[in-house]
Amino acid sequence: MAHGRCALPAGACRVAGVEPDELAELNRRFMQFVPHNQALGLVVVAMAKADAVMRLPYQAKLVGNPDSGVLHGGAITSLMDACSGAAVFMALREPTPIATLDLRIDYLKPAEPPRDVIAHACCYKVTRNIAFTRCVAFHDDESDPIASSAGTFMISNQWRGAGWEADKK
Repeated sequence: MAHGRCALPAGACRVAGVEPDELAELNRRFMQFVPHNQALGLVVVAMAKADAVMRLPYQAKLVGNPDSGVLHGGAITSLMDACSGAAVFMALREPTPIATLDLRIDYLKPAEPPRDVIAHACCYKVTRNIAFTRCVAFHDDESDPIASSAGTFMISNQWRGAGWEADKK
């Protein structure tokens, strides 16, 4: 997926910019602070500057059509939102709360059961208050997407330089 400034080149989703120990810690925090992501079983696969790759494991409880076994679009939406948010976090200079303002998704084809879905997101622009992302969801090849998204995220100015870590307690 070519995004201009993305740190992960197309097809390099298994190459992380974060060391394995750091990735394990990111996964732990990701689950601790976002229970919805934990309920879906989302896994951080790789992260680099302004980039994130996540995996949504196939689970029967996430199926939208029991006759076909296809995952519900809402689960894929949640994957793409979480992955895009993670890409924004990786683009920021310091930990700062963010919120999804808009996430436009084009569903291009159904996910194939019983396969996991991968998402690769890039934060391609950060302004003072808003970050912009692109993301694709796919099985094996980003050039054969299940869905594609464009997102905008609010960056909280309230917390900048205010010791966010201390205030979370």
